[in-house]
Amino acid sequence: MSQPKLLSAGRIVTCEDGVDLGAIDDGALLIDGGLVAAIGDREQLLAAHPDVEHEAHPGVLVTPGLIDAHTHAVWAGSRASEYAMRMAGADYEQIAEAGGGIVASMRAVREATVTSLRDDLEARLRRMASLGVTTVEVKSGYGLDEENERKQLEAIGALRSRDDLPALVPTFLGMHALPPEAQGDKLGYATRCKQWLERIAADGLAEYVDAYIDRSAFSVVEARPVLERARELGLGVRLHIGQFADVGGAKLAALLQAASVDHLEHISEQAAEALAEAAIPAVMLPVASFSLNQAPPPVEMLRRVGMRFIVASDANPGSAPTESLPLAMAFAARLYGLSVDEVLLGATRRAAASLGSEAGVLRVGAPADLVVWDLSHEREIIQPWGSSRVRRVLRSGRPLSRP
Repeated sequence: MSQPKLLSAGRIVTCEDGVDLGAIDDGALLIDGGLVAAIGDREQLLAAHPDVEHEAHPGVLVTPGLIDAHTHAVWAGSRASEYAMRMAGADYEQIAEAGGGIVASMRAVREATVTSLRDDLEARLRRMASLGVTTVEVKSGYGLDEENERKQLEAIGALRSRDDLPALVPTFLGMHALPPEAQGDKLGYATRCKQWLERIAADGLAEYVDAYIDRSAFSVVEARPVLERARELGLGVRLHIGQFADVGGAKLAALLQAASVDHLEHISEQAAEALAEAAIPAVMLPVASFSLNQAPPPVEMLRRVGMRFIVASDANPGSAPTESLPLAMAFAARLYGLSVDEVLLGATRRAAASLGSEAGVLRVGAPADLVVWDLSHEREIIQPWGSSRVRRVLRSGRPLSRP
């Protein structure tokens, strides 16, 4: 086991409740056994632990590791041609109708092996870690049959024990799109998803179940039996809702006590009030709305009714071709109007809470998941750097592998 270590910095942001995100100027934290054992004033901690190794980062910023709570990071192939089509004026639904979109990724995943999917995912995770990410939620949803949904989840599972990569939270998203062989029968396909779910849960391949409830995706009636069974099996629920139309997904999310609702570009105030009353956070995905040239969600209304925000990358090969949570954070501030505090909490403590993780904060007893930034203040993180400003990334006190 590694020896205790003191890490000091010009400014430590704890991301606990309180003024200024719990910032400590000239602070330090003691890492012991992979956990934060003490945190506070640098001089006081140095005096209390004179014989402990000291890693000093004067004048720079330390924050909790970033938590990416919505990604589709296990995929194969490329959909770069679709992005060019989109830039030329085609929209998401037109591309899907032409045989692109999620079904194009389905074809690539079905041709891939578990090993190749695992290797591609590992490379993406290393790049994410280089940007300060220490926990990543990863969805299936490009297999669209039992064998290939399991293939994606098995690729995720193959990396979950790795302590040199971000922690992984797997989500089963069978109800992402309708495969061609379903011949338009959404209810029949949903019934099959429910059947696959039984074995996925029994084999421990997922912690959450997601469904895409929208105008061109699945209805509440089609999704509800799958999600209710997920809850019966002890799995959490996350939902894509309101990306293109409000078709009632919010009410179902509130009923099922979903861990999050994601997208929300189209949502009524009444639906938002139901989500706020159920204390369900809204996951903001600004890279997707930027790529799709969509108007932002009604952020001011969501804030007014009491919803809290999470910010995620939505990393995927089509509508959000990025691996950069910091880019999403910059867009959330500039395009969505989230405050610095909302953005940082949404990519740390609030994101972690939605995943049932104890990470996302720096406090005694929490995992020593942290980022040392080549920046002096948290305000600087949300600037659109276009390159990594990370000096060091630790997960449970250990450095993460980088590209």
